[in-house]
Amino acid sequence: MSFFERVYAVVMDIPRGKVLSYGDVARLAGSPRSARQVGWALHVNPRPGEIPCHRVVFKDGRVSPGFAFGGPQVQRAMLEAEGVEFSADGAIDMSKFRWEA
Repeated sequence: MSFFERVYAVVMDIPRGKVLSYGDVARLAGSPRSARQVGWALHVNPRPGEIPCHRVVFKDGRVSPGFAFGGPQVQRAMLEAEGVEFSADGAIDMSKFRWEA
């Protein structure tokens, strides 16, 4: 299985209302120093709408300004629709919403 396939498998397991950081996904995919490659894998997501790449955020709980499927406002709206809450400064409380895989 390729690295991208492992990334997609990890992201498919993130439950609704939970998030992981790019680094978390890299670690769970077996390559802990590959957070940037996780971003690229999600950017070229072959199955948008099926692979929930909107559930992957920066380690500080912020959404990506380059969210490939509609921009950061769309990513935020998708997460809020799942019950993920944002602080006044636009960050997710990772201690509350990070998925403990």
